[in-house]
Amino acid sequence: MSIEITTLSNGLRIVSEAMPGLASASVGVWVTAGGRHERPEQNGIAHFLEHMAFKGTARRSALRIAEEIEDVGGYINAYTSREMTAYYARVLGADVELALDVIADIVLNPAFDPREIEVERHVILQEIGQSLDTPDDIIFDWLQEAAYPDQAMGRTILGPAARVAAFTREDLAGFVAEHYGPDQMIVSAAGAVDHGALVAQATALFGHLAPIGARPVQPARWAGLEKREIKDLEQVHFALAFEAPAYRDADLYTAQVYATALGGGMSSRLFQKIREERGLCYSIYSHAGAYDDTGMMTIYAGTSAAEIAELATLTVDELRRAAADMTEAEVARARAQMKAGMLMGLESPSSRAERMARNLAIWGRVPGLEELSARIENVSLDMVRDYGTRLVSSGQSALALYGPAAGAPALEDLRERLAA
Repeated sequence: MSIEITTLSNGLRIVSEAMPGLASASVGVWVTAGGRHERPEQNGIAHFLEHMAFKGTARRSALRIAEEIEDVGGYINAYTSREMTAYYARVLGADVELALDVIADIVLNPAFDPREIEVERHVILQEIGQSLDTPDDIIFDWLQEAAYPDQAMGRTILGPAARVAAFTREDLAGFVAEHYGPDQMIVSAAGAVDHGALVAQATALFGHLAPIGARPVQPARWAGLEKREIKDLEQVHFALAFEAPAYRDADLYTAQVYATALGGGMSSRLFQKIREERGLCYSIYSHAGAYDDTGMMTIYAGTSAAEIAELATLTVDELRRAAADMTEAEVARARAQMKAGMLMGLESPSSRAERMARNLAIWGRVPGLEELSARIENVSLDMVRDYGTRLVSSGQSALALYGPAAGAPALEDLRERLAA
């Protein structure tokens, strides 16, 4: 399997990876514009735009978009993140040309029919309402807000209901004009694909577009606040975060190994101590995620009102202890989990297409799996302990609580316990 990359004169990047033996392929367009590219008055519009892509173009009705893909047994979808918006389809190899034609049409030629805008506005308002009724979803939005308050990185991807209720056709078209240039797009495909055919079609579909240049984004500034929402629920949802390395930071893989050893599986410290030994929760985990200029290590758990104080303090104690006595066996296990997870996660063409698009956006190239495995393997016990020590002494933490959380310790109390 080999990765091929072509860049058109207008900046459009095309990347593909043929996977011999597969009958299917995944193909899509990744746009380097997401929630953090919105101005305050635009909050939620990137996600709204993603929804509108499927509501019709000059050539296709909303029904026809679905029918053309499903008539050949395929699947089409999209998502919005803080730094990207993706439109992609999974089809048989013979239907890659059709899939890319449909995706290019919905990305470049959305109709923005006023009637469909109103229909989809109500759909998104329902989605916002559903998220507010899903504590283990909304808690992460609140944690993001607590970590990065009053800035693009801290705002929700869905946006506030009042903003969504007011967006106009002109607002949607304006965001497209600002961010949907060919130099901000990546066509990525994996599976039963031919790179030459993909480049030829992408040139025909996108080659006439003029580049627009990258728009500056507001730099992320970690503040680390507390957000506590008291509500009569069965459980307190607890999310604690620390600023972590960005994508290009030398400590990225060290942070991920540390987070995996701390709470990445059933053998991890947090799972063993807090669930298995104490029985304080059903689920507890930690994860280190990265963005262009910042990152976040998150610890999440849900527990009862009576046990939230114990869970929170034990979590902090395990953080402090891990910095001091993490073992070689734990680090080796975490490295193995990360490498295996990476490789197993790339057994589908959809995962590979997404990986290539993301890496091309971050690095300007697609690092090989051997290179990434080596970076993980190079993380030593001393590096993990040093990183853990810096993490707990930094004071760069944020806290979100939702539910019967009156008895939970304050963020300042947890910081003092960490520093003790």
